[in-house]
Amino acid sequence: MTRALEQVGAGLEKIVAGSLRRTPSGQGPLLAWALACGHAVAVRTRAVDFAQGILWVEVPDTGWRAELQALAPQYLAVINRYVAESVKRIEFVIGGKEFVRQDQASE
Repeated sequence: MTRALEQVGAGLEKIVAGSLRRTPSGQGPLLAWALACGHAVAVRTRAVDFAQGILWVEVPDTGWRAELQALAPQYLAVINRYVAESVKRIEFVIGGKEFVRQDQASE
């Protein structure tokens, strides 16, 4: 039974990865965030943007930001396993503030 479940899990992972790789440009990392971080974190956070290899994720407060920054390397590894576009870094931004990417701030 365990072997059968492992095969099912591998098959599902392949389907999910294939689907995420076929999403429109920039959407794969946004969709993969919830998969990478899990339900408990996903209900308190939100992937808000992806550009130039950076995934921006909205978090509720500075405590969450500090915790998730420590876990960012693990999240990057999972996300990059599923998406076509490479995510180089995750930036965590505090929710409730208007989101403006650093590269857009001077426009």
